[in-house]
Amino acid sequence: MHHDNINTSHVEITTFFLVGIPGLEYAHIWISIPICCMYFVAILGNCTILFVIKTEPSLHEPMYYFLSMLALSDLGLSLSSLPTMLRTLLFNAPTISANTCFAQEFFIHGFTACESSVLLIMSFDRFLAIHNPLRYSSILTTVRVAQIGGVLLFKSFLLVLPFPITLGKLKYCNKSQLSHSYCLHQDVMKLACSDNQINVIYGFFAALCGMVDFMLIVVSYILILKTVLGIATQKEQLKALNTCTSHICAVIIFYLPIINLAIVHRFVRHASPLFSVLMANVLFLVPPLMNPIVYCIKTRQIRIRVAAKLCQKQI
Repeated sequence: MHHDNINTSHVEITTFFLVGIPGLEYAHIWISIPICCMYFVAILGNCTILFVIKTEPSLHEPMYYFLSMLALSDLGLSLSSLPTMLRTLLFNAPTISANTCFAQEFFIHGFTACESSVLLIMSFDRFLAIHNPLRYSSILTTVRVAQIGGVLLFKSFLLVLPFPITLGKLKYCNKSQLSHSYCLHQDVMKLACSDNQINVIYGFFAALCGMVDFMLIVVSYILILKTVLGIATQKEQLKALNTCTSHICAVIIFYLPIINLAIVHRFVRHASPLFSVLMANVLFLVPPLMNPIVYCIKTRQIRIRVAAKLCQKQI
């Protein structure tokens, strides 16, 4: 019997098990209904934003091009995490092959990095528009905006490319239980029974890049505030700041769950699994759901166009 144990401890694992919502397995089907609705609204909302920006010539400006990049990142994030979440909650099918898992975490982290970069570029865009309004359109031409978009996409996915490659080189033997309903790099690497030092270091480096984005956004806003306070009248000050409110909301919606989750992972030793799973689900559900809503409410041009398109359809 003892001999068998030695053998099984070295059987390599090629399938992982995702987890739904711990302690609420009996209610998975009911929990999946609001989650499905939220995903549906998120996908519909981001598609609407993309459609309105594409079909409305008056929105062919840098600010809206960047907004469509944000909507694309949100769509990517939703579509990357949705399939396994639904499979786990709706069909109680928690198994996932190792390669599918590595591919999923590549896309999830890639689109997260993308969103982070787009939010940073949007803060620079707002700074340019407020600080140098006369030269704004000559600095940010359509070609330049497209180049920035291409570079961001390339940089984001290049940053996370080592994740699946290094995870694929690790050996997995004893543990196969993940702690979310989708694959994340930091989650998968903990299951390895070979040395995962490279993953720990590179994972830290990638997280640091995200934090650098956040710090640069803060710097942009300090510069924006400095510029705005130099504007003469209070009315103009408020008008200038008002163009930033949707972006500030998007930044808070995106970074708050990430920072919360990082703090819980690092410092809270005995956080309930339910809390960290809910926090992680909020991370992938709330930004794609809320960004289109915030931008529709706060941006007059988009609100008018969406209303116009809806009225057209009814006629």
